[in-house]
Amino acid sequence: MTTQITWCPGCTNFAILNAVKNIIKGKEKEFAITTGIGCHGKIYDYLDTSGVYCLHGRTLPVAFGIKMARPELKVMAFSGDGDIYAEGISHLIHMFRYDADLTLVVHDNRVFSLTTGQPTPTTEKGFKSKASPQGVKEKPLNPIKLALASGCKFVARASTLHPQQLQEILERAVEHKGFSFVEILQPCIIFHNDSEMIKKKAYKIEKKLPYKEAWEKACEWDYDDGGKIPIGIFYEV
Repeated sequence: MTTQITWCPGCTNFAILNAVKNIIKGKEKEFAITTGIGCHGKIYDYLDTSGVYCLHGRTLPVAFGIKMARPELKVMAFSGDGDIYAEGISHLIHMFRYDADLTLVVHDNRVFSLTTGQPTPTTEKGFKSKASPQGVKEKPLNPIKLALASGCKFVARASTLHPQQLQEILERAVEHKGFSFVEILQPCIIFHNDSEMIKKKAYKIEKKLPYKEAWEKACEWDYDDGGKIPIGIFYEV
């Protein structure tokens, strides 16, 4: 039984929810999901599937356990950028190595929205919040480069501002045999609304890329520079 939606009106998480609903429609019993702590985690309430709410950063080990116990299920782990790239970073790196047959979906708004706007590992330099009134000083993490460097065999970036491509990428990820990593640029309209920047700079990857070209694409945007933002499947084996 799904529950009343409490995301902010107009939240870009709705695009992810709609894409996942379309993918699992009529096949809900074939899926199991895990979610972390954050706005993203409420997607569990809005999908009629089995699953587990997890501790902060622990979506992947629980998803891995579900897949080991019920290998016939399609397992999807949902996480936020603060959730998986901070507390959960060690699980992420080793899951790239293990290549378990499950899908990680990262809702990356580059801010801790549920706790009112603190920076995360993908927040750009200069971003100011109550937790960083003088602006973020550290260089942000580039998760696409991390995935490629760690041996991930399905690496993709999508955007909630491109819903059709978003659904197509998630469909490919779910069908991929092995671990699939999908980062979704998901602007927070309250605490970090970078929608216009994404609209202006994003462009679609049109063809399958060999590893070297995938790495070059991943280097085009480092999450705080002025480069173009490639969206699509960077690498698939």
